[in-house]
Amino acid sequence: MTRFIFIIAAAALTGCGIETASTAATAAALKKQELEQSKKTLEQAQQKIGQAMEQVQQSQQSREASGQ
Repeated sequence: MTRFIFIIAAAALTGCGIETASTAATAAALKKQELEQSKKTLEQAQQKIGQAMEQVQQSQQSREASGQ
């Protein structure tokens, strides 16, 4: 009887370990997706900033050319 209880307890603990590993893997996959999305957002923001800077430079050059 004690052996039976030990086997059930061992099986239950093994199940918990597998569930914990599965949960950790899922969390890691979600974090990876978040990181990739953050990188895309950063790249888009950098592109917009670059475009805005180009527009400012072009505007400044136009004002300087028309002022001469």
